[in-house]
Amino acid sequence: MKKVTHEEALEYHSRKPAGKIAVVATKPCVTQRDLSLAYTPGVASPCREIAVDEDKVFDYTGRGNLVGVVTNGTAVLGLGNIGPLAGKPVMEGKAVLFKRFADINVFDIELATEDPDKLIEAIALLEPTFGGINLEDIRAPECFYIEDELRKRMKIPVFHDDQHGTAIISAAAFFNALELTNRKIEEVRVVFSGAGAAAMACAKLYESFGVRRDHILMVDRAGVIYKGRTENMNPYKEAFAADTKARTLAEALVGADAFVGVSSRGLVTGEMLLGMTADPIVFAMANPDPEITPEEARAARPDVIMATGRSDYPNQVNNVLGFPFIFRGALDVRATEINEAMKRAASEALAALAKEDVPDSVAKAYGVEGFHFGREYLIPKPFDYRVLLRVPVAVARAAAESGVARKPITDYDAYQRSLESLLSRRREVMQTVIEKAKQNPKRVVFPEGEHPKIIRAAKILADEGIAKPILLARKEKVAERLAELDLELAEDSVSFIDIADDSHVSEYAERIHVARRRRGVTREDALKLVRDKNVFGSMMVETGAADGLISGLTQYYPDTIRPALQIIKTRAGISRVAGLYILVLRDRTLFFADTTVNIDPDAETLAEIALLSAETAWRFNIEPRVAMISFSNFGSNDHPSSQKVRDAVRIARARRPELKIDGEMQADTAVVEEIIFTDYPWSHLGGRANVLVFANLEAANAAYKLVWRLADAEAIGPILMGMNKPVHVLQRGVEVGDIVNMAAIAVVDAQEAEKPKKEK
Repeated sequence: MKKVTHEEALEYHSRKPAGKIAVVATKPCVTQRDLSLAYTPGVASPCREIAVDEDKVFDYTGRGNLVGVVTNGTAVLGLGNIGPLAGKPVMEGKAVLFKRFADINVFDIELATEDPDKLIEAIALLEPTFGGINLEDIRAPECFYIEDELRKRMKIPVFHDDQHGTAIISAAAFFNALELTNRKIEEVRVVFSGAGAAAMACAKLYESFGVRRDHILMVDRAGVIYKGRTENMNPYKEAFAADTKARTLAEALVGADAFVGVSSRGLVTGEMLLGMTADPIVFAMANPDPEITPEEARAARPDVIMATGRSDYPNQVNNVLGFPFIFRGALDVRATEINEAMKRAASEALAALAKEDVPDSVAKAYGVEGFHFGREYLIPKPFDYRVLLRVPVAVARAAAESGVARKPITDYDAYQRSLESLLSRRREVMQTVIEKAKQNPKRVVFPEGEHPKIIRAAKILADEGIAKPILLARKEKVAERLAELDLELAEDSVSFIDIADDSHVSEYAERIHVARRRRGVTREDALKLVRDKNVFGSMMVETGAADGLISGLTQYYPDTIRPALQIIKTRAGISRVAGLYILVLRDRTLFFADTTVNIDPDAETLAEIALLSAETAWRFNIEPRVAMISFSNFGSNDHPSSQKVRDAVRIARARRPELKIDGEMQADTAVVEEIIFTDYPWSHLGGRANVLVFANLEAANAAYKLVWRLADAEAIGPILMGMNKPVHVLQRGVEVGDIVNMAAIAVVDAQEAEKPKKEK
């Protein structure tokens, strides 16, 4: 990653508006009535309720999702005691991370005192304001006393991130490093460089997991902390005083399995690592410059397993992997504290996540092809969205089990789904379809079965019970890919068909010949055709050997859809297939059609597209309101294009009288409720539209792409509508998650096809 310059950092922080955070209203305040509700007299009602029952403050205010980030600026990053004003940019940055990664609101508070007792008093008095307190950049040893006293006085979580954040994240990396080197935790010898907040917390957490106290050596500026030392000691250091003859860091490292540095740059040399055991674990986490660089460490010890605090090296121990998600879980159960059980749960969740297949979006964010568990990837990356789905759940569960949750989670699956909605509304929309798919998973064939993304998607589909994947692939080739990806497929969870020697080739070829012999297809031609994987896959669906087909990852749309149209054909009563995209915006979900197939559909085809699009919306448990889009409103222009749209509305309404559909109308009329209710209150739409059907492909394609890009919407699709059996064409190069989504849609399509007409 390109290093950030001093000038770039100053320019970023000085952009208008000033600062990195702002207060945003969450309720409307546009009319006089809104103002009366937001403030006087309406605000008196929740005040009275809270006065009677204090817990209702969580229902009527934002306290339950508000954290105070508090500092006195005595230990800011690697800058030392620069004071509360100079520390404010860091606290604002912390607020940004809370919001970005866990949707938690923050007030940053900088207090102008170095007196621990004054700091304690000031913070304790703020308890009614916050759901939790994040102590930040407060020097040791005062930070230990401050946190301990606040935890005694306050009934909300108080968490000193400089201590516990580093401990939690590094512990996750430490477990995985032990696993990779076949070490037992109770046997490892660990040297800590630094005896401040982070070092103490790391040592205590590692010890709680099984590292023996007599296997720990701690080193500070004065050297090894040993029994009998009097120089620069305090009760916290005394607890880690060791019975050892080692007096320097170099001596301490002789025979050590691991080095954990939370101190200063350049304290370790390559020569000092030579005395460590095989496969030494070196976590040089001083920021911004580590105790030893990975280059120097590897030059001396090629077998080293390395982690730092920097983003431009592998295995970054970054506290952002911890505090947003730990507080998310703690706030969501209204925990009274963040205890050892919750910290341990967070570490274990992170360690386990590093062993899972990494989504494409994470690799893309870092400009690489992929990440795989190993020496260069011990812990998840900060931009791995799955951290939000794992750590808060683990923390919330641990809070409940350890008795500090005032409002324990009763349904952890539902809780995880609610976290998914924080990540992406697309996930929330897709969850409906995925849950339906899981109820009765179907066989989905993938012609591009040897592609790594398809293999990874197949594993997810099988593991989560969404579908029964069939890969058109050589089994040995898939085994090679799995080895490259460091993945395993459960036995019999995925089916494989090698069409080079499959017994159905002759049967499928004969069916193709019979179906198309009057179109010039000979038996020899049919045998050649069936060797095409899209043709073979389509024949599987047509003959019932599979329930749906997903293809197109490496091919152009027409090349994928053509075999399916020739073999599977369209549904009875449907003359043309159509393509639809779902765009998920912040406040609504919109269905756009036809975006991919019909260039200039006639009125009959437009009516079919409208009805198929309405069916798709229902499949997502969304009641459709279909707007037929044109450049005119309800007969304001008699151009043939407008007339075509009016005719389509008439045809669609005749076929489905109960459907909320209207047009022709302009796009803003369709989506702005005030226009419909004010200017066209007689419209059959009954509100703003969520299904938009356009007069031609040009308009539909342009509209969905403009909204997608300019409104920062999330897209699902293209969904192919009107096939006799489920077939969906992927966009070239899509991510694994998109493949999983399209397969889930295919499964639900197949489920719907099984239902009698009266049930649909």
